[in-house]
Amino acid sequence: MIPENRHIIDVRMNKNDLEILIRGSEEIIPEDSFLEKIKGKKKLRIKAGFDPTSPDLHLGHTVLLNKMKLFQDFGHEVVFLIGDFTGLVGDPSGVNETRPVLTEDQLKENANTYKSQVFKILDPKKTEVRFNSEWMNKVHPSEFIKLLSSYTVARMLERDDFAKRYKSQQPISIHEFLYPLLQGYDSVELRTDVELGGTDQKFNLLVGREVQKHYGVDQQAIFTVPLLEGLDGVRKMSKSLNNYVALEDEPDEMFGKIMSISDELMWRYFSLLSFKPSEEIEKLKKTQNEGQNPRDIKFILAEEIVDRFHAGLGKKAKENFIERFQKGNTPENIENKRIDVEGDAEFLTRVLKDSGMLKSTSEAMRLIQQGAIKVNGEKVLDNKFELKKGEESLIQVGKKKIAKIILI
Repeated sequence: MIPENRHIIDVRMNKNDLEILIRGSEEIIPEDSFLEKIKGKKKLRIKAGFDPTSPDLHLGHTVLLNKMKLFQDFGHEVVFLIGDFTGLVGDPSGVNETRPVLTEDQLKENANTYKSQVFKILDPKKTEVRFNSEWMNKVHPSEFIKLLSSYTVARMLERDDFAKRYKSQQPISIHEFLYPLLQGYDSVELRTDVELGGTDQKFNLLVGREVQKHYGVDQQAIFTVPLLEGLDGVRKMSKSLNNYVALEDEPDEMFGKIMSISDELMWRYFSLLSFKPSEEIEKLKKTQNEGQNPRDIKFILAEEIVDRFHAGLGKKAKENFIERFQKGNTPENIENKRIDVEGDAEFLTRVLKDSGMLKSTSEAMRLIQQGAIKVNGEKVLDNKFELKKGEESLIQVGKKKIAKIILI
């Protein structure tokens, strides 16, 4: 257990700090209590848990990690909890069937990669890394029964994931009911003041408040953040969907992936991933409305993100990107195509069809999802990706079809 007599220091934030911290959050419950805590002098314990069910962390994970870093910078205690015990159970959040159970060796291997990747964002000297097996492997059966008595089956079945599966007669294993209770018990052991999680974790976080109450511990505030869309702009970022930017990506690859997102998605990424003040982001939006090329604004986002994971290499990645597409090695005698469009832009899928590079827009969509289409050397994964009127683009389909296309 964490001792009650916390060290008291001045961790109060100014208005701008608080605005950046809260920006992009989905819900804060209870908000009044959170604001009272965060504006006080008490050093808070901030917890976020990650089950090591896969080896790679990506930008989607960093929406949460960025918030942890901000709490850390503002003087609070940050606990990065690796769920090596809860990983054996499997989080039922957002799934319609029981997750496969990983072995302890798989979880241990993944946990080691997490520790190395997370310190690309968090300060290792200020981060408390814990494993919930530390206490769960020591829990006496009688204590476990006490934990199980803190919640009812009826309340558990109110959970949307479980309710849908129960109604459709999809199996729900008993051990899945344990997961939110185990996560809550972590908050009891760690004396958590604020727990962070994605929107899909809301139920688990609220159960954590109830478990803390059951054990007579001050209840945590919960702070949820949205799930980040992947490069396709539709589904959440995931390695399995091949729409992700890994923290381990090389600088040039990371820069290029960010440049491949749609102009609309760019602002979502600014909101959830950038540390720039909101006023500065609004100024950038204004420049776009006044005619600034969105590509140039995307350069700013890509450079910031690359710098975060590869210190000082953002500018070089930008230079490499520009060099590659202005003076890149491309085959000689590339066919030049001019496509008439009515508006200021046109979907890439339609351009591929109208140019004769592909037979149909449905074929274009399929190949985009397979990662087989490149624009200016970068994969396009968004079916709604648009080409701008007046700009020349180097478009490649597979390994053999390539053309320079300009919309007129």
